[in-house]
Amino acid sequence: MALFADRRAAGRVLAAELADWRGTDAVVLGIARGGVVVAAAVAEALELDLDAVVVRKLGAAGHEEFAVGAIADGVRIVTPDAMRWAGMSAEDLERVEAAERDELVRRTDVYGPHALDLAGRTALVVDDGVATGASALAACRAVRARGPERVVLAVPVAPDRFVPPADVVDDYVCPHRESDFWAVGEYYDHFGQTGDAEVLRLLGTADPGR
Repeated sequence: MALFADRRAAGRVLAAELADWRGTDAVVLGIARGGVVVAAAVAEALELDLDAVVVRKLGAAGHEEFAVGAIADGVRIVTPDAMRWAGMSAEDLERVEAAERDELVRRTDVYGPHALDLAGRTALVVDDGVATGASALAACRAVRARGPERVVLAVPVAPDRFVPPADVVDDYVCPHRESDFWAVGEYYDHFGQTGDAEVLRLLGTADPGR
Protein backbone atom coordinates (compact mmCIF):
# COMPACT_ATOMS: atom_id res chain seq x y z
CA MET A 1 0.00 0.00 0.00
CA ALA A 2 1.24 3.46 -0.93
CA LEU A 3 1.37 6.48 1.37
CA PHE A 4 -1.90 7.87 0.00
CA ALA A 5 -5.01 6.22 -1.39
CA ASP A 6 -5.56 9.13 -3.80
CA ARG A 7 -5.12 12.89 -4.11
CA ARG A 8 -8.02 13.71 -1.80
CA ALA A 9 -6.52 11.54 0.92
CA ALA A 10 -3.19 13.30 0.44
CA GLY A 11 -4.99 16.61 0.77
CA ARG A 12 -6.44 15.62 4.12
CA VAL A 13 -2.97 14.66 5.37
CA LEU A 14 -1.58 17.96 4.13
CA ALA A 15 -4.44 19.91 5.72
CA ALA A 16 -3.41 18.58 9.13
CA GLU A 17 0.04 20.08 8.58
CA LEU A 18 -1.50 23.42 7.61
CA ALA A 19 -3.97 23.63 10.49
CA ASP A 20 -2.55 26.95 11.72
CA TRP A 21 -4.12 28.63 8.68
CA ARG A 22 -7.62 27.32 9.40
CA GLY A 23 -10.22 30.08 9.14
CA THR A 24 -7.68 32.79 8.26
CA ASP A 25 -7.62 34.94 5.12
CA ALA A 26 -5.20 32.51 3.43
CA VAL A 27 -5.96 31.28 -0.09
CA VAL A 28 -5.27 27.74 -1.31
CA LEU A 29 -4.00 27.62 -4.90
CA GLY A 30 -3.80 24.23 -6.54
CA ILE A 31 -1.36 23.64 -9.37
CA ALA A 32 -3.57 22.53 -12.23
CA ARG A 33 -4.54 19.94 -12.84
CA GLY A 34 -3.83 17.21 -10.28
CA GLY A 35 -2.77 19.64 -7.58
CA VAL A 36 -6.23 21.19 -7.60
CA VAL A 37 -7.69 17.93 -6.24
CA VAL A 38 -5.26 18.00 -3.31
CA ALA A 39 -5.83 21.73 -2.83
CA ALA A 40 -9.62 21.31 -2.79
CA ALA A 41 -9.36 18.85 0.09
CA VAL A 42 -7.08 21.27 1.95
CA ALA A 43 -9.41 24.22 1.34
CA GLU A 44 -12.44 22.22 2.47
CA ALA A 45 -10.77 21.01 5.67
CA LEU A 46 -9.44 24.45 6.58
CA GLU A 47 -12.45 26.47 5.39
CA LEU A 48 -10.34 28.56 2.99
CA ASP A 49 -10.85 30.03 -0.46
CA LEU A 50 -9.69 27.93 -3.41
CA ASP A 51 -8.12 29.03 -6.69
CA ALA A 52 -5.86 27.47 -9.31
CA VAL A 53 -2.49 28.34 -10.82
CA VAL A 54 -1.68 27.02 -14.28
CA VAL A 55 1.81 25.64 -14.90
CA ARG A 56 3.23 23.52 -17.71
CA LYS A 57 6.21 21.28 -17.23
CA LEU A 58 8.89 21.31 -19.92
CA GLY A 59 9.54 17.59 -20.25
CA ALA A 60 12.64 15.90 -21.59
CA ALA A 61 12.34 14.51 -25.10
CA GLY A 62 11.46 10.83 -24.79
CA HIS A 63 11.12 11.15 -21.01
CA GLU A 64 8.28 13.66 -20.77
CA GLU A 65 7.69 13.04 -17.05
CA PHE A 66 11.20 14.31 -16.29
CA ALA A 67 11.10 18.11 -16.12
CA VAL A 68 13.94 20.18 -17.50
CA GLY A 69 11.98 23.30 -16.64
CA ALA A 70 8.50 24.79 -16.37
CA ILE A 71 6.49 27.79 -17.49
CA ALA A 72 3.66 29.76 -15.92
CA ASP A 73 2.12 33.19 -16.50
CA GLY A 74 5.13 35.49 -16.88
CA VAL A 75 7.52 32.81 -15.58
CA ARG A 76 10.07 30.56 -17.30
CA ILE A 77 12.37 28.20 -15.41
CA VAL A 78 14.98 26.01 -17.11
CA THR A 79 17.41 23.74 -15.27
CA PRO A 80 20.69 23.43 -17.22
CA ASP A 81 21.79 20.28 -15.34
CA ALA A 82 18.52 18.57 -16.27
CA MET A 83 18.96 19.67 -19.89
CA ARG A 84 22.41 18.10 -19.99
CA TRP A 85 21.17 14.88 -18.35
CA ALA A 86 18.40 14.62 -20.93
CA GLY A 87 20.75 15.41 -23.81
CA MET A 88 18.45 18.19 -25.00
CA SER A 89 19.61 20.98 -27.28
CA ALA A 90 18.29 24.54 -27.26
CA GLU A 91 16.31 23.65 -30.38
CA ASP A 92 14.74 20.65 -28.61
CA LEU A 93 13.70 22.91 -25.75
CA GLU A 94 12.19 25.46 -28.13
CA ARG A 95 9.96 22.80 -29.70
CA VAL A 96 8.80 21.50 -26.32
CA GLU A 97 8.20 25.00 -24.98
CA ALA A 98 6.17 26.09 -28.01
CA ALA A 99 3.76 23.19 -27.54
CA GLU A 100 3.51 23.74 -23.79
CA ARG A 101 2.86 27.46 -24.19
CA ASP A 102 -0.11 26.63 -26.40
CA GLU A 103 -1.44 24.34 -23.67
CA LEU A 104 -0.73 26.96 -20.99
CA VAL A 105 -2.85 29.47 -22.90
CA ARG A 106 -5.62 26.91 -23.48
CA ARG A 107 -5.87 25.93 -19.81
CA THR A 108 -5.75 29.53 -18.64
CA ASP A 109 -8.59 30.30 -21.00
CA VAL A 110 -10.64 27.30 -19.82
CA TYR A 111 -10.18 27.98 -16.11
CA GLY A 112 -10.81 31.68 -16.49
CA PRO A 113 -9.03 34.74 -15.07
CA HIS A 114 -7.71 34.80 -11.51
CA ALA A 115 -10.84 35.13 -9.41
CA LEU A 116 -9.26 35.93 -6.07
CA ASP A 117 -7.30 38.97 -4.94
CA LEU A 118 -4.13 37.79 -3.20
CA ALA A 119 -2.86 41.21 -2.12
CA GLY A 120 -1.75 41.11 1.50
CA ARG A 121 -2.90 37.50 1.99
CA THR A 122 -1.08 34.22 2.54
CA ALA A 123 -0.98 32.06 -0.59
CA LEU A 124 -0.80 28.31 0.08
CA VAL A 125 0.47 26.83 -3.19
CA VAL A 126 -0.44 23.13 -3.28
CA ASP A 127 0.53 20.29 -5.60
CA ASP A 128 0.26 16.50 -5.37
CA GLY A 129 4.01 16.21 -4.90
CA VAL A 130 7.41 17.47 -6.02
CA ALA A 131 9.84 15.62 -8.25
CA THR A 132 12.37 18.06 -9.72
CA GLY A 133 10.57 21.08 -8.27
CA ALA A 134 10.46 23.04 -11.53
CA SER A 135 6.65 23.20 -11.71
CA ALA A 136 6.24 24.08 -8.06
CA LEU A 137 8.77 26.89 -8.23
CA ALA A 138 7.26 28.28 -11.43
CA ALA A 139 3.86 28.28 -9.74
CA CYS A 140 5.20 30.05 -6.67
CA ARG A 141 6.88 32.73 -8.77
CA ALA A 142 3.67 33.30 -10.71
CA VAL A 143 1.68 33.54 -7.49
CA ARG A 144 4.24 35.91 -5.94
CA ALA A 145 3.59 38.32 -8.82
CA ARG A 146 -0.05 38.57 -7.68
CA GLY A 147 1.02 40.38 -4.51
CA PRO A 148 0.46 38.03 -1.55
CA GLU A 149 2.08 38.85 1.77
CA ARG A 150 3.47 35.31 2.07
CA VAL A 151 3.88 32.35 -0.27
CA VAL A 152 3.81 28.88 1.27
CA LEU A 153 4.58 25.83 -0.85
CA ALA A 154 2.75 22.79 0.53
CA VAL A 155 3.00 19.28 -0.93
CA PRO A 156 2.31 15.86 0.60
CA VAL A 157 5.51 14.22 -0.64
CA ALA A 158 8.86 15.27 -2.10
CA PRO A 159 12.52 14.19 -2.22
CA ASP A 160 14.29 15.02 1.02
CA ARG A 161 16.96 16.85 -0.99
CA PHE A 162 14.47 19.37 -2.34
CA VAL A 163 14.64 22.75 -0.60
CA PRO A 164 12.89 25.67 -2.30
CA PRO A 165 14.90 28.90 -2.51
CA ALA A 166 14.10 31.49 0.14
CA ASP A 167 13.48 34.15 -2.50
CA VAL A 168 10.71 32.02 -4.02
CA VAL A 169 8.79 30.79 -0.96
CA ASP A 170 8.49 32.04 2.61
CA ASP A 171 7.57 28.64 4.07
CA TYR A 172 7.71 25.05 2.87
CA VAL A 173 5.45 22.32 4.25
CA CYS A 174 5.91 18.65 3.33
CA PRO A 175 4.92 15.84 5.72
CA HIS A 176 6.72 13.10 3.75
CA ARG A 177 10.27 13.90 2.68
CA GLU A 178 11.59 10.73 1.07
CA SER A 179 15.24 9.75 0.66
CA ASP A 180 14.61 7.09 -2.00
CA PHE A 181 12.44 9.11 -4.38
CA TRP A 182 11.70 8.24 -7.99
CA ALA A 183 8.30 9.62 -9.02
CA VAL A 184 5.33 11.26 -7.30
CA GLY A 185 2.90 8.64 -8.57
CA GLU A 186 4.61 5.80 -6.70
CA TYR A 187 3.31 7.23 -3.42
CA TYR A 188 -0.35 6.95 -4.50
CA ASP A 189 -2.55 3.89 -4.91
CA HIS A 190 -4.64 5.84 -7.43
CA PHE A 191 -2.90 8.54 -9.46
CA GLY A 192 -4.93 8.90 -12.63
CA GLN A 193 -5.01 12.04 -14.72
CA THR A 194 -7.31 14.87 -13.69
CA GLY A 195 -9.42 16.39 -16.45
CA ASP A 196 -10.53 19.95 -17.06
CA ALA A 197 -14.09 19.13 -16.03
CA GLU A 198 -12.93 17.94 -12.60
CA VAL A 199 -10.84 21.08 -12.08
CA LEU A 200 -13.79 23.28 -13.02
CA ARG A 201 -16.10 21.35 -10.71
CA LEU A 202 -13.71 21.74 -7.79
CA LEU A 203 -13.28 25.44 -8.49
CA GLY A 204 -17.06 25.79 -8.54
CA THR A 205 -17.01 27.01 -12.13
CA ALA A 206 -19.56 25.95 -14.73
CA ASP A 207 -18.01 24.16 -17.68
CA PRO A 208 -17.97 26.75 -20.50
CA GLY A 209 -18.14 23.98 -23.08
CA ARG A 210 -14.81 24.79 -24.65
